[in-house]
Amino acid sequence: MPDAKQLESVSRMLSKILRHEPQLVGVTLDNQGWIDLLELIGAIERTARAPGASKSFRALPTITVELIQAVVAASDKQRFALSADGGRIRASQGHSVEVDLGYASKTSPAVLYHGTAVGNWERIQVEGLKPGSRHAVHLSAETETARRVGARHGTPIVLIVDAARMHADGSAFTQSDNGVWLIEHVPARYLTLLDG
Repeated sequence: MPDAKQLESVSRMLSKILRHEPQLVGVTLDNQGWIDLLELIGAIERTARAPGASKSFRALPTITVELIQAVVAASDKQRFALSADGGRIRASQGHSVEVDLGYASKTSPAVLYHGTAVGNWERIQVEGLKPGSRHAVHLSAETETARRVGARHGTPIVLIVDAARMHADGSAFTQSDNGVWLIEHVPARYLTLLDG
């Protein structure tokens, strides 16, 4: 069984490839973000063993189907999904490359939350929440999840999203396989700052 450090390094590499840079290992994702698992493993191994490979690739353990399955199973945020037959893999959300994850519109809870750094609040009060380099704004049904996300970017704040009013006004939410709520934009009028 791989150790936690190995699982984390492989998870980071998979996120980079499956969300942002499939060309890093010379692969192409299909239009829904899937790639054949054996093709991906071969591409990572070739890249890691190539002359002049980056340190992050050279430091990876040998990539196997079992190791990828362990990374998927160990991901507390379920960052990755395996196809029903186990033959393909994709990132659950967070892409900056063009993909259509195929998530259907879904009625969200009445209130959702977004974590960010306190330094972003002034801009957000004017622009609302935008996806940046991603395809969608990521929202959570729990304040603690939002707070943890915000802490990645600095001193965290949690924003309350009036999802019920957004839905009533015609906005459509989707939900990723790992439970993250997704929407293209949250205008500032639907946001308030959570106290405390």
